[in-house]
Amino acid sequence: MSTTTTRGAAARTARTPARPGFRCTECGWTASKWVGRCGECQAWGSVVEDTGPGGGAPRTVAAAPTRSPARAIDQIDVESARARPTGVDELDRVLGGGIVPGAVVLLAGEPGVGKSTLLLDVAARAARTGRRVLYVTGEESSAQVRLRAGRIGALDPGLMLADETDLATVLGHVEVVDPDLLVLDSVQTVASAAVEGTAGGVAQVREVSAALIAAAKSRDMPVVLVGHVTKDGAVAGPRTLEHLVDVVCQFEGDRHSRLRMLRATKNRYGPTDEVGCFDLSERGIVGLADPSGLFVSQAQQPVPGTCLTVTLEGRRPLAVEVQSLVAPSVVPNPRRTTSGVDSSRLAMVLAVLQRRLGARLADQDVYVSTVGGARVVEPAADLALALAAVGSRENTALPRGLVAIGEVGLAGEIRTVSGVGRRLAEAARLGFTRAIVPAGSLDGTTPPAGLTVSEAADLAQATIAAGLGPSDR
Repeated sequence: MSTTTTRGAAARTARTPARPGFRCTECGWTASKWVGRCGECQAWGSVVEDTGPGGGAPRTVAAAPTRSPARAIDQIDVESARARPTGVDELDRVLGGGIVPGAVVLLAGEPGVGKSTLLLDVAARAARTGRRVLYVTGEESSAQVRLRAGRIGALDPGLMLADETDLATVLGHVEVVDPDLLVLDSVQTVASAAVEGTAGGVAQVREVSAALIAAAKSRDMPVVLVGHVTKDGAVAGPRTLEHLVDVVCQFEGDRHSRLRMLRATKNRYGPTDEVGCFDLSERGIVGLADPSGLFVSQAQQPVPGTCLTVTLEGRRPLAVEVQSLVAPSVVPNPRRTTSGVDSSRLAMVLAVLQRRLGARLADQDVYVSTVGGARVVEPAADLALALAAVGSRENTALPRGLVAIGEVGLAGEIRTVSGVGRRLAEAARLGFTRAIVPAGSLDGTTPPAGLTVSEAADLAQATIAAGLGPSDR
């Protein structure tokens, strides 16, 4: 090959631009070509061209002097990482004892669920202990927040309030106040003038969260961010927001019910299987140390079609009453209506009762509901659901003080469930005297004092133990 040809090829190679890279704005996944759906987080339309310097080529960074030398792990001071109680016991339960200095907590929930009310109460309680608290609101004016604080009794001179939507101004308030706790309501309403896009966009949320996280780590200042959710209940904004923060909490509740539940879906400093319960009213929000009473009716006499069970919300046992009404249908296709119970689970249990137990339910309307707005999704409530339906069908009330725990299989067997010991202990604490559990659940252990436990291998044995008896159904 001639020298001229070689030089021409080298020139063409030099003029050829580097192959562009593409990056997902939600999770940071990279690809060599554009695709419509991210291969990591499965988000649609989130893959854009990576316009960073170098066009995706490898980058090198020069070594920089260290701020502090590396130390042996057994010489690291752990006191600075101890959790500080917030004064709200149910919140401390979910966080793992309290909030850690420098931690960033993201609290997400649907509009109107009570996020702002909860955090305003937390901020006021922290201020009463002598800590400086800065509450920044971007959705309401200071006067509106002041009115809510007066209504729920969250007024304290140590609670500083500002209504700002500019990131630089928020950081300026942090410099002036030097708070021991920062609450931002919400992260989607704050924007930075140095970044293009509207508030709540991907670039803005990433910039705001990164700046606040940097301030939290440098000052050992705990930060609580309020986040919006999408229609399907996920945290709005880029998924990188959930990766950057230390704790992600979901605040849930039916707007027609006063009960609110707080769950941790991510927690670097504590468990993720704890649940906090709150009672939301016009006067504020109160933690419920014993919420089981909300899910049990106050009927003086046993009523046919009701059965109690004990569910596990994380590691927390809750007593829930399942109510069933079975009535002759006047339409060709009988109704199956549920509230607080999975409709597909109800259809399966009714089919098993029809096929394995001989209960005539094909021509009956079946209505099933839970008391107090509780939502039962775990299979451990299958047995209570089945006994409630059979009791309503036969118009026979179950004995007072009876709880039923177990999963119903398609063959009519009663399968064991997890945490039977904790469920029975909660039933005994609430004053229940009889319990029906799957066969083999006790495994030689002694049941709690005052609680008579019957083991059932299938639905036939469970109905006999419940006093329904083998009858012509």
